[in-house]
Amino acid sequence: MAQPENLLYSKEHEWVKIDGATATIGITDYAQASLGDIVYVELPRVGKQIEQFGNIGVVESVKAVSDLFTPVGGEVLEVNGSLEADPAAVNRDPYGAGWLFKVKLKDAGEKSNLLSASDYEKIAHD
Repeated sequence: MAQPENLLYSKEHEWVKIDGATATIGITDYAQASLGDIVYVELPRVGKQIEQFGNIGVVESVKAVSDLFTPVGGEVLEVNGSLEADPAAVNRDPYGAGWLFKVKLKDAGEKSNLLSASDYEKIAHD
């Protein structure tokens, strides 16, 4: 699957969609495919202050447990509560219904530390 061009990516296989001062974050199609069937997602609590590239949770699949990192820092505004009952939404729609959480950006300049879709493609398929 080609990476959506309107998103930015981390080397840890997370994506971020920045809309003004709000960032929506999820894991990439490559990450969900590598993990296999996702059975549990642990997300940060609303109100938590997080730092760019910090460890903020875990994703568990039938094959592995993988740490979640945040591509941007700030305050957690919202988590995708529907993943508690249906964590497989991350597998089915990683760039839509499978989003993980939203952050109020602390520093919009952090996006310069992230990858474009084409740059991410290069590392995802190495």
